[in-house]
Amino acid sequence: MRATRTGAGWALRAATADDVETIAELRAVVMRPDLERLGRYDEVRVRQRFRDSFSGAHTSVITVEGDTADGLPDDAADGVGDDVAGCVTLRPAPGGGLLLEHFYLAPALHGRGLGSAVLAELLRRADERGDTVRLTVLQGSPARRLYERWGFVREAEDPVDVLMVRTPR
Repeated sequence: MRATRTGAGWALRAATADDVETIAELRAVVMRPDLERLGRYDEVRVRQRFRDSFSGAHTSVITVEGDTADGLPDDAADGVGDDVAGCVTLRPAPGGGLLLEHFYLAPALHGRGLGSAVLAELLRRADERGDTVRLTVLQGSPARRLYERWGFVREAEDPVDVLMVRTPR
């Protein structure tokens, strides 16, 4: 995924190696409440899991501008770099289709429709190609409601994760 302007106050740009630490920090900030609730938060592991699976070829940085950016923290201590509002990875899945992962938005942007807008664009592209999309969400995560609104259904689950799938429309 290369730079994509949406005309809706946000854009996707290709992630680079320079984005890895910013995204790893964003992941730690976003996932901490759910991981703590599940008794699985580890200060080092939460960041390392992203570093270990980073794919510049399949990861996009979500940027925002104008009114969409109001309230967006400016410093990396809040989990966000200079122009990074979030990120998303959409890669080929083993066995076919696509795997959606590392979809994180700065907490200041939650509940503003940005996640739905980004997801709608990614799913539109997947539908055009006829791709099934799979993802994993933590048990009890509010993100599950977002995915269900966009047609994802539970495929399997364990005490920590829920595997979800969406077939092309």
